[in-house]
Amino acid sequence: MTGVILTLDIEQNYTSEEILAILESEAELGLARSPSAVGQPVFALWLCSSQLEVQLRPSQRPVELAPKWKHLIKKYGWYQYGELDEEPILCFRRNVFLSRTEEEQIKEAKILELLYAEAKHNVLQGRYPCESQARYASLGALQARIELGAYNSQTHTLVFFRKHRGRFLPRHYTSPSFLFNLGFGLGLVGGKGAPEARLLEQYKRIPNHNGANTNARKLVRKYLEFCWGLPCYGAAFFYAQIERPVRGLASWITNGDKQVLVAINASGVYIIDDSHCNLLLGLKYSELCWEMAKPSDEENPDCLPCLFLQFPVRENGARVYKILQVFSRQAIMMDTLISAFVEKSRRDELTDKNTVGVQCDAASMNCSSIGSFTNKLSKLTLATFDEQGQCIGQMGSWSFQ
Repeated sequence: MTGVILTLDIEQNYTSEEILAILESEAELGLARSPSAVGQPVFALWLCSSQLEVQLRPSQRPVELAPKWKHLIKKYGWYQYGELDEEPILCFRRNVFLSRTEEEQIKEAKILELLYAEAKHNVLQGRYPCESQARYASLGALQARIELGAYNSQTHTLVFFRKHRGRFLPRHYTSPSFLFNLGFGLGLVGGKGAPEARLLEQYKRIPNHNGANTNARKLVRKYLEFCWGLPCYGAAFFYAQIERPVRGLASWITNGDKQVLVAINASGVYIIDDSHCNLLLGLKYSELCWEMAKPSDEENPDCLPCLFLQFPVRENGARVYKILQVFSRQAIMMDTLISAFVEKSRRDELTDKNTVGVQCDAASMNCSSIGSFTNKLSKLTLATFDEQGQCIGQMGSWSFQ
């Protein structure tokens, strides 16, 4: 994610693990001098294109897998209009199985720089949604301080940050004032509350300590600490679609599905409205039951596999269960990753008896909120079941089943 491209001479039968070892010894990355103190590998090899991202297992052979990418895109990719000719890129990225607790123990500057570059990329791409504009401004200000140095009133003006807004703020994060976008933000109209103005004010407040290198390392660490608190941090991302919620007569009219990203990490499963960088649903594994279903007509390319997500909420003082359908060619990959994380949680329970078990019927469950994030159930098409398993509420296609 730092933009460094390395060319390696490797044999066709080299495994992902062997290539990873070669990469980590490359002088250009500087990782040989910065071994990690944590037990879990910090990085992994990924094969990626715009439609599919796969973390490779240590035993897989990337050179043999790459020629099969067209087939994998056809089977699992989010392709449209026959776009099947993408070539994958072999990427050196964060290991999805590295826990936040393990990452917090890392002190090595070179490793933290790579993790910072990946976190920054995901923030700017809208993959790490924030609940407040202030947090986006804080992250953008930290990035500006790391990359631009100390604030200079002659250079780092509102006009400068307006021009470079896409460099420091997510693509979804736009100015609330139309007039500001037309250039009137320097006056009384809209400028003060604009994203660029928030970012600039935060940037000005970052203190300038002695020792540029030491300060930069602290700022990189601070940026990561901000990101560690975001629900989707460290997730693998999958392309999917869900039904748009419609009511009344509109339910009889064909309504296009909403494209979403499904983020899966060691903490839980998250549904992101990708077009608005909006986190719609977050579920911890302790409050989640799930099931994967194959398409009813496997010969029909428009009939997609489905992931059912069930979770409890309280409505009118009673506990009920909601089910969300997530349609995706990548459903089997999501199912596999969720299973791996849940199994890891169960193993961890054996070593820590104080950990709450992974059960989907715990009496204390209520997933109306997750941390500082509140689930937006009104934006989802859900079926509702009581504790006896009777369906007591239907929306969308559920109404015809």
